[in-house]
Amino acid sequence: MREGSLDAPVRHPIPWQDADFYDERKLEEELRRVFDICHGCRRCFNLCDSFPRLFDLIDESETGELDSVDSKDFQPVVDACTLCDLCFMTKCPYVPPHEFNLDFPHLMLRARAVALKNGKLGFMDRQLTETDRNGRLAGHMPGLANWASDTKNGLTRGLMEAVAGVDRAAALPKFTGKSFTARAKANPPKVNVQAPAHGRKAVLYATCYGNYNNPEIGETTQAVLAHNGVETEVVYPECCGMPQLEHGDLERVSGKATAIAATLKPWIDKGYDVIALVPSCALMLKFEWPLIAPDDDNVKALSEATFDVSEYVVSIASREGLADGLGPLDGGVAIHLACHARAQNMGAKAAEMMGLLPGGDVAVIERCSGHGGSWGIMKGNFDVALKVGKPTARQAAKSGKTYVASECPLAGAHIMQGIERLDGEAPKIELAPHPIVLFARAYGLAD
Repeated sequence: MREGSLDAPVRHPIPWQDADFYDERKLEEELRRVFDICHGCRRCFNLCDSFPRLFDLIDESETGELDSVDSKDFQPVVDACTLCDLCFMTKCPYVPPHEFNLDFPHLMLRARAVALKNGKLGFMDRQLTETDRNGRLAGHMPGLANWASDTKNGLTRGLMEAVAGVDRAAALPKFTGKSFTARAKANPPKVNVQAPAHGRKAVLYATCYGNYNNPEIGETTQAVLAHNGVETEVVYPECCGMPQLEHGDLERVSGKATAIAATLKPWIDKGYDVIALVPSCALMLKFEWPLIAPDDDNVKALSEATFDVSEYVVSIASREGLADGLGPLDGGVAIHLACHARAQNMGAKAAEMMGLLPGGDVAVIERCSGHGGSWGIMKGNFDVALKVGKPTARQAAKSGKTYVASECPLAGAHIMQGIERLDGEAPKIELAPHPIVLFARAYGLAD
């Protein structure tokens, strides 16, 4: 037998339609099998809080082994997993094809799917994940929505904490009154036909965050690509389902995958690449959907055609060459490599992209921000999220750079909250919504 991690990791399709997947006795057996292996290994001790919780649970039991731990005490371990996939991608020596066949994140996903099937997901937890509905509603009154969600608004944030369980100190995304899809339709960019990459065509999958919360990411992506000769179209059928995945709603995610892939397939047939504006969504399209809907040919085609934003710019630079006009970025940038970007197994593309700027003044932060999507904003999780992300915040603060940017906008905001809480005077460092925004500034295409 060969040791694990000598071969490329293999991820198996998720058998969410099989009855055994939801069998509580079989789930408990698998949890115990995996937890026992993890307890003996401990390589993931410094990732998310699941592993410290697991190790303390077992170490502090009567025998110091898993046999004296009650299965009802497993829930905090399951709850703390953020589905970042880093244990599977970067740490675990026992992932398939190793015979131990460990996939910790997808086991936590299975546990959540069973809990969902048994009616254990709260009403407000469901409402927070309805990003399309929430974005459309807030878009009709963005001023009121942003006023209510501001951390300085003690009245509304206290009420939100009491009713929805969202920690009153957690920074929440702002909303826009004009979506990215509407902006792109009203103001299409002019394509630079002299650029070396002219002839490329790409569909921008707007994502719920890019569409409703920060259209600047999409607008600057379009501007950079147009300057480099790329014809773009903006398409947004609906959210990719990452918020539902976090709660184990695999049937809902499968439906989204089928519908969105069918919408994008005609564009792929016409020679368009697909670019997802946010790494979590790119990860869904590339890797998670094919494991949830493995027999859908449209999903397979979309997976093969999808790029992350930074990945696509680096591809242009390496194959055709970038259009002229890039200038230096005064003061440099600390680039945080988001977990869902790292899980795409594409390399440090955001750092590579920023390294294309004259001077290439880039500091790379390759640690978890601690945010974990909707997990990190909840009461009881937010302080833990700050603790997990403290080394990242400290590294960004000590970088000496003018800017900090994460491929994940939510992670970037969380890092800034961590910087504000560090001992001593907070450094003067500006948060950019995404590295592509800074790249557009270096081209003179954005303020």
